[in-house]
Amino acid sequence: MRLFRQLSLYMALALGANAAFAAEPAQLEALRDGSMKKLVVHAEPKPVSATAFHLADEAGMTSLEDYRGKVVLVNFWATWCAPCRKEMPQLAELQAEFGGEDFEVLTIATGRNSPVGIQKFFDETGIDNLPRHQDPKQALAREMAVIGLPITVLLDRDGQEVARLLGDAEWNSESAKAIIRAMIDS
Repeated sequence: MRLFRQLSLYMALALGANAAFAAEPAQLEALRDGSMKKLVVHAEPKPVSATAFHLADEAGMTSLEDYRGKVVLVNFWATWCAPCRKEMPQLAELQAEFGGEDFEVLTIATGRNSPVGIQKFFDETGIDNLPRHQDPKQALAREMAVIGLPITVLLDRDGQEVARLLGDAEWNSESAKAIIRAMIDS
């Protein structure tokens, strides 16, 4: 009986510890400031699409499932999108600061964006640390309810959507960095 009580106590502490490390919606909402106020934090994580998209330079296919285990900021954009041009260097800065085993900025050009055009866009904006993935037929974008560009979706380590922002934002702001830090630390 004593072993059962100890096991129950251990399980309760372990579950409580895991809950304490999860970034709660209220915690993320409290970190929003400035343009990050547009970030809509979901009360519960939402599943994402398993639809495949093209790797950079049409080097194969992948899906968001392949990024499980790390916090991912998925940015849907296009070469013709003026707000995308403004925020892409900020996303690159976020990747430079936090990118690695725990976090990645994943950029996906949706719609008609040629690999040459994407490379030109990256060259003109000085981006050299973000992927040039594509969703040419907008299959993933449709499945993910991308209704305009840019749209940025924050995924937790389980590959679930926890927040979404429509339009551009200051992704190099202290608020954005605090949100990413909280997600990585959870």
